[in-house]
Amino acid sequence: MTSINASVYVICCNEEQHIGRLLESVKGFDEVILVDSGSKDGTLDIAKKFSNVHIFHQPWLGYAKQKAEALNKCKNNWVLNLDADEVLSDELKTEIKVAIDQDNCDGLSCRLSEVFLGQSSHQFSKHADKIRFFKKAKGHYNLSALVHESISVDGKIRHADGVIYHYGLSSIETMIRKNNEYSTLAAKMKFLQKKRANTFKMIFIFFWAFWRAYFFKRFFLNGIAGFIHSMSIGFYAFLKEAKLYELEITQNSKE
Repeated sequence: MTSINASVYVICCNEEQHIGRLLESVKGFDEVILVDSGSKDGTLDIAKKFSNVHIFHQPWLGYAKQKAEALNKCKNNWVLNLDADEVLSDELKTEIKVAIDQDNCDGLSCRLSEVFLGQSSHQFSKHADKIRFFKKAKGHYNLSALVHESISVDGKIRHADGVIYHYGLSSIETMIRKNNEYSTLAAKMKFLQKKRANTFKMIFIFFWAFWRAYFFKRFFLNGIAGFIHSMSIGFYAFLKEAKLYELEITQNSKE
């Protein structure tokens, strides 16, 4: 198989459940930069079985800084960012080859399809769309972002038809744990940006976020799994506001 002349970069820690599936999907790429922040399970043993993987060790810096560290280690002009619990579809892999050969854009915006409770998102559900493949020299992270970090690319972006499958929500327990972790970071980021909790928003944000996911994003097409996922999104939105309020009263008590 002809190697795809691009670098894949991944940050990870204790991802033995997912890492083999990811690395199998990108074994045709020239190199995979794997930046590990202290795995204690079999993650690195699995990674060492793939000849194109280069493993680096870096204590946790935060999501944006950790990904920027991995990006800096890539040697190729074109780079692809994937999480350890994601898989690249064959269709997107073909589009990446075409983008490199034709060199008519600076990046590809890719759809993310959630695999939740054993089923993929319905094809007519609204998928998240993120820039994941781009020219290294054109991309940069906002290093102050604590969560939901994303790459900014200076140049022309095309939308890809292929998808990236996300297996991170492997169970409801995992989803709740991630909601708790990410909502804490999101609230801290809002607090640092001098944003303040709003009672009206705290009361109604759950219902708005649920409605937006279940109807506007068409999660109802995913059946019961879509309903559960939408409820989780609503609760996550509420948690961000509640934790922001908690930070405010904690700060006020110290003054």
